[in-house]
Amino acid sequence: MTFSETLKSNEILLLDGATGTELAKRGLMGKADANLVNPDIVLEVQRQYAQCGCDAITANTFMFNRVYIETHNEEVPVRESNIAGVKIAREAIGADKYVLGNLSSTGQLLEPYGTYKEQQFYDSFKEQAEILAQAGADAFIIETIFDVREAVCALKACKENSSLPIIVTMTYKTEEQGGRTMMGDSAEQCAKALTDNGADAIGANCGSLSPTQTASVISELRKVTSLPLVAQPNAGIPKLDGEKTIFEMTPEHFAEGVQKCIDAGATIVGGCCGTTPEHILAVAQMIKK
Repeated sequence: MTFSETLKSNEILLLDGATGTELAKRGLMGKADANLVNPDIVLEVQRQYAQCGCDAITANTFMFNRVYIETHNEEVPVRESNIAGVKIAREAIGADKYVLGNLSSTGQLLEPYGTYKEQQFYDSFKEQAEILAQAGADAFIIETIFDVREAVCALKACKENSSLPIIVTMTYKTEEQGGRTMMGDSAEQCAKALTDNGADAIGANCGSLSPTQTASVISELRKVTSLPLVAQPNAGIPKLDGEKTIFEMTPEHFAEGVQKCIDAGATIVGGCCGTTPEHILAVAQMIKK
């Protein structure tokens, strides 16, 4: 079954949890070259998620677009890092399940808030999307985006240069007033823009929301789109302990929150920052029940 067919089946699809916070536990905080220098550690994390019963693994290619790499002085090769990310994810999940090529923010702002034009973002995402597709990804997941205009740039770049299905999840700062991103885009605005521009599934990930608050955003999305909906909340609302960000939600409470996301209309679920294989296993057990 192709990923497109799986999306249309309306069955619950289980994604993995956080990669970044898991790599940080293993001493790889901010290591952009982990796929090339420490592939065994990336594989270890992703295999643990695969063993939870995940239907798909997200490649560790989060911000490996050229704009982000060059503006953050990350001395890693775009092509080789993305190819390695897909290869590691495939080894973790196997040939009979899915690898999602992961695209995320450039870390820059579009005019008039920043200096970048939409074409520059498009070109950066196009390059990454083509590499991920050639490397063997089954689908794209565009996630952790705060500006719907940037999300549309990434969506168009994927759609116009590949036939792979595309998931797009925005990051919301509040569930109030219909859900709002940091840039002020409402859940309704995001849903309409992403649906109109051809996304195959949309949703919410990360942000300053608990899983229960994420469920509220999912409810808002369901009002304006018939697309499959995705929920990948953090392990609770992040807190600062000195200079360290911590996530305190237990796997059991996380699974209860994800159940509320499913009740609100999500059929694709997983976790973002602070979630661990234990959190995803709790969700898998909840789904089986």
